Parts: sequence; structure tokens; C-alpha cells
Amino acid sequence: MKWKQQIYGMKAYQPGKPMEEVKKEFGLDEVVKLASNENPYGFSPKVKAFLNNEETNHAIYPDGYAQNLRTAVANHLGVKETQLLFGNGSDDIIAIITRALLYPGVNTVMATPSFSQYSHNAEIEGAEVRKVPLQNGKHDLKAMLEAINESTSVVWVCNPNNPTGTIVDHNELEIFLKSVPSDVLVVLDEAYFEYVDSTEYKDSIGFINEYSNVIILRTFSKAYGLASFRVGYAIANEEVIAKLDPVRAPFNNTILSHKVAIVALEDQEFIHSCKEKNKNGKKQFVHFCEKHGLHYYPTQTNFILFEVKADSDVVFHEMMKRGFIIRSGNALDAPGYIRVTIGTEEQNEKFLSLLEEVLTDQGVFA
Repeated sequence: MKWKQQIYGMKAYQPGKPMEEVKKEFGLDEVVKLASNENPYGFSPKVKAFLNNEETNHAIYPDGYAQNLRTAVANHLGVKETQLLFGNGSDDIIAIITRALLYPGVNTVMATPSFSQYSHNAEIEGAEVRKVPLQNGKHDLKAMLEAINESTSVVWVCNPNNPTGTIVDHNELEIFLKSVPSDVLVVLDEAYFEYVDSTEYKDSIGFINEYSNVIILRTFSKAYGLASFRVGYAIANEEVIAKLDPVRAPFNNTILSHKVAIVALEDQEFIHSCKEKNKNGKKQFVHFCEKHGLHYYPTQTNFILFEVKADSDVVFHEMMKRGFIIRSGNALDAPGYIRVTIGTEEQNEKFLSLLEEVLTDQGVFA
């Protein structure tokens, strides 16, 4: 077989263990998954009502152009329909961008640690990957700018960043965009946009009209609670979208996904409610960390990365044995830390109580 040389030694994405498997392995009746940053409150009640009465004909192909969803999102954002691109989750958009713009001989710049799929897809395409270490958990835009040269094709800014949950100040971001060469695409990945409450973070939609090389990624998988329906989208100027669209698979969303996303978009009260509950949940984790002297990153997302002063994998396994699936920092280039999705108040309370027990057993707490 004439495999691409780049894929030798490459590992597939490793998701957390399924809840049913964890239940069986440890003899548990209940397992709470706090590993993938899904919405613990599920999706809008309006979506549930729609699904209860849904009569879609699943024997026909979906509308590849996603016209109805396109119109709904364009109206919601105040952009043109031709400024949108839809994908099978944001992951699909990332793959489309890398397939269109990355190849041997060019490079791509990103922060580290950040979302793994930027580098993963870039490596598949044979591009040089330039990783710039975070500073205090935040993007070092000055160093990222210095890493750009005449061969740079794409720059990734995960904002808020995964796994640290930190944001790039709006004014700093604008200064950065003014300095990036116009032939370099800047990807602003805003998967957790709906959860941000910092005054230093402003809606970036205006950037796409001011800078022709900016593309924004958002998703229905996080705050909207539609992770299993796989709907992500990009916003950019019409020329960028027109170049990327031919790379997209013909039917990369389902009919049902289109319909459900439209219903979810209409219920902004649900999104606001989830955001407020998430803010209260963050306070539970911050209180725990400050009480025990554990470093944490100030998160603007629905997850938090914090120190455990123990082997991350050991803590991960011990919490799984107790019915909570989380992410070990060892898998996120953050050893000694764990990343935890902020759950409901009750889930958070139980989790932190059990974590205190685990860290006591590990000798972290006296």
C-alpha cells in the first residue's frame, strides 16, 4: 500500500470510555461523564418536543447547501448567507481548511497546548507545524506573530482555548490581526463562544468584514447540547467561503441535524439559562481550588483545568472507579492537572467531595 508517510506512527483520536463500559467494568449503577464538555443540561425543551413529533423522511439525501439552516443562522448572526459554511461538527470545518490550505512546503502556527485537531490534520497534509507555548495558559500572540513567515498558510487561535479555558483579549486580538499578512488565514475557533462572560471578550463577527483573511468557527455541540447531531459552522467573507466550499463533502450534515439546529437556535432563553448555571458551577470549582491551594486557569468555558498535585492518570482512574469520567492532563500536555466539564450543581458537589477523598488518599491533602 502506498500510504502517506505522514500517517506512520499517527494515533487516532482517543475518546473517553463510554459510560456503559465504565459501569460494567467497575460495577456501578450510575456514571457521570465530565470529559468531553457536553452540556450537562442537555438540549432545549423545544428540541425535545420537536423530536417527539418528528416525521422526517430519512430515505432521501439532505440539502447539501443547508438552505433552511443557513437562512436561520445568517439571520441570527446578521451576516449574509454566502458568508457561511456548514460542517459535520467543527472538526469537519478544521479538516476542510487544512485540506484546502496545507501541504508540504507550507507551515501552520498554533498555540500549545490547544485543540489537538489543528496539528493532527496539518500533519496528515504534510505541512510543517509550528507550536508556540502558552503564557500563563493564554495565547502568546507576540510569539505567534514572530513564528509567521512567508511560508505560513494558516494560524489557529482557539478562543476560548481548549484545554485551559482562557481567552484572548479583544483589543490584543485586533492588534494581532492587523499584523498578520493578508495571505495567511487566521482561524478563530470559538466553540465555547456562548459561555463567555468576560468584558474583555467581544463578538468577533465584525472582523470578517474588516479582515479578508479571518474565519470564525462555532458549533451547536456545546452550549446548544447537540453534540450527537454534529453541526458546526464557519463565518468568513464570501471569497474565503467560496474557496472552501468545493472541499466540503456533498452531504456533510443530515436532514434531522439541520432541523434540530434551527429549533435549538430559536431558544436563546435556554442558552442564557445554561450560561448562568455554568457560572455558578464555576464558582464551586474555584472555591475548591482556592480552599486547597490548587492552581487553576480562569475559565470562560464549561470546563476547568486545574492542578491536582498528583499523577493525572491515577486521579483519572480513581475518579472513574467512583463514577466520574474526566480528562487526564497527561493527554492534554498538562501533566499534574485534570480537565473537568462543569456539571450540574449536584454533580459538581459530589465530584469535588470524591476528589477530595482521592487526593487525601494520594497524600496531597493531610
